[in-house]
Amino acid sequence: MDISNESLLKKGGEKLSLDIFQQLRDLIYEKCGIFYADNKKYLVENRLIRRLEEHSFKTFEEYLYFLKYDTQRNHELSFLYDSITTNETSFFRNPPQLEAFEKWVLPLVIENCRKSSNNRLRIWSTACSTGEEPYTLSIMLLENRVILSGISTEIIASDISEGVLTSARKGVYGNNSIRGTPKYHIDKYFTVTSDTFAIKPEIKNMVKFSNINLYDHVKMRTMRGFDVIFCRNVLIYFDDKAKKQIIASLYDSLNPNGYLFIGHAESLHTITRAFKLVNFNRMPVYKKE
Repeated sequence: MDISNESLLKKGGEKLSLDIFQQLRDLIYEKCGIFYADNKKYLVENRLIRRLEEHSFKTFEEYLYFLKYDTQRNHELSFLYDSITTNETSFFRNPPQLEAFEKWVLPLVIENCRKSSNNRLRIWSTACSTGEEPYTLSIMLLENRVILSGISTEIIASDISEGVLTSARKGVYGNNSIRGTPKYHIDKYFTVTSDTFAIKPEIKNMVKFSNINLYDHVKMRTMRGFDVIFCRNVLIYFDDKAKKQIIASLYDSLNPNGYLFIGHAESLHTITRAFKLVNFNRMPVYKKE
């Protein structure tokens, strides 16, 4: 829950000035590509007040100085990313996209894997937040283990926030996270208590979590050889320049004939023409040919 500006003001602080906001905004953009227009100043202000209170800073200018020059600034960046991003996700989110993955994309990439020399299927869940998406993909792979016979599988899940990755590795969720999950899957793949749903080890062991900044082109060059990439509801945080860099990196990360899933309301129309747009039961998916 956001803390109001009154909390900071009572401690002798001040509101976020436009100048300091723009410097903070530019620093955030430089580090991770997330861009906030001037009309989002209130959002950054509200979300960063907790960080000021955590460090007992009286002003946003002090916090900016800390981010620029303090020896502990790299550690703080993870908390900064936690504060400014929204981690809204759940299991089996957007069923039509998952149906397109399971019914059409998965058989196609498995066929490609069988033609390759290593018989390995690799999936990357970018911006995975607290892990619901990659664990959903794990469940779907296990449900299709017959057609995966002889194929080794690997799911890499990444996020810029170490905080949400810590939560994802625990694999314990509340009612909100499993609200769209079929009861069959809950009974089979979760250990249920009165108020928690814990992913069973066979699902957890299929996912490897990693802290990856999609805007870090050096780190992104190490991410290669994927058959399917999920990057859903992520592009909304970036301006066109950052979007083009990130999508270009994801293109390079895919194997030939690999597939990219973005948010159902997102489009690559103005970003790149490198992908072929393929429709599976009227669900658009991007293919690297």
